[in-house]
Amino acid sequence: MAVNPLPWRRERRRHARGMPAWGMSQQDSRDNLVPASLFGSIDRQWALAGADGTGVRVCVLDSGVDGDHPLVAPVEQAWEVVTEEGRSPRISECEPRDPAGHGTACAGIIRELAPRVSISSVKVLTDGRSGSGGALIAGLAHAIDQGFDIINMSLSTSRLEYRNRLSELCDRAYFRRCTLVVAAHNLPIQSFPWNFASVISVASHTEPDPQRIYYNATPPVEFCARGVRVPVASPGGGTTRNTGNSFAAPHVAGIAALALSKHPWLTPFQLKSVLYHCAANVSTEGNEGGVHVAPVA
Repeated sequence: MAVNPLPWRRERRRHARGMPAWGMSQQDSRDNLVPASLFGSIDRQWALAGADGTGVRVCVLDSGVDGDHPLVAPVEQAWEVVTEEGRSPRISECEPRDPAGHGTACAGIIRELAPRVSISSVKVLTDGRSGSGGALIAGLAHAIDQGFDIINMSLSTSRLEYRNRLSELCDRAYFRRCTLVVAAHNLPIQSFPWNFASVISVASHTEPDPQRIYYNATPPVEFCARGVRVPVASPGGGTTRNTGNSFAAPHVAGIAALALSKHPWLTPFQLKSVLYHCAANVSTEGNEGGVHVAPVA
C-alpha cells in the first residue's frame, strides 16, 4: 500500500449510489484529515462563538421564500424575475412567496443556524427544479448589485452557453465582497457555477449535525455539509425531510453568516479560509509529519 501525500491529486471518488453526487461518506470524512499548521489559532471558537448572524444580509436565489413560514420569517425583501417572450428578463418586487417550497427549505436552514440574519429572496425558478438560464443570470446580477453579504444558490445549469456570463458575475461578486455559496449538482455531471474557484462549493455528507462541515481535499467540491434526510421547512408551515446538495449549501451559508457577523471585515477568500479551519477534519494536532491521509493502493 502506498501513501499519496497530496489528496487533491487523487482520482475523483466514485459516485456512491443512493447519495447526491460529489458527497462525502462517513469513511471519506474519517480518512481525509488535513493540517492547519499555518493558522493554528483560527478555529470554530474564534470564528463562531457567540455569533447569531446579526448584521449579515443573505439572499436566497431560488424558487422564492415563504415569508409567513414560522421557521423562516421575517423576509426582508423579495423580488422575482419576470420573463416575457421576445423580451429580456426583468426584475420586479413581489410578495415573499414560494410555490415550490425549495427556496423556503433553504432559507429555513439558514435561519436555524443564524437566527438573527437578514434573509431576502430572488425568485428565479418556477416549480423548484426548472427555470431559464436568462432568469438565473438576471436574478444573480440583481442580487449582487443589491450588495448582499452572502448569496445562497442551491441550483446550477449545465448549459455551456451560460458559463462565461456566470463566471463574470461570480468574479464581480467576489470583488464586491459578496460570497456565493453554491450547491454542487446532485448528479456526477459538470454544471455551473458551483465549480468556479470564486465561489464556495458544497456537497453533502451523511451525518446529522447541522453545524458539522468537512473540507474536501479532492476537488472540485470544497466543502461537505449535512445533506441527507435533512428536516426542512415545507409549504403550509410544516416540515419534511429532504436529501440533496441543495440542502447542504444553506448549512454552509448559515455558518458563513455566523462568521461574518462576528468578523465583518472578512473578504470572500478569507471567509473561505475560516470555513476551512472550522471543518471537522482540519486539525492542528500532529501536523509535523505533513498531511494525514489514508493509504491508497
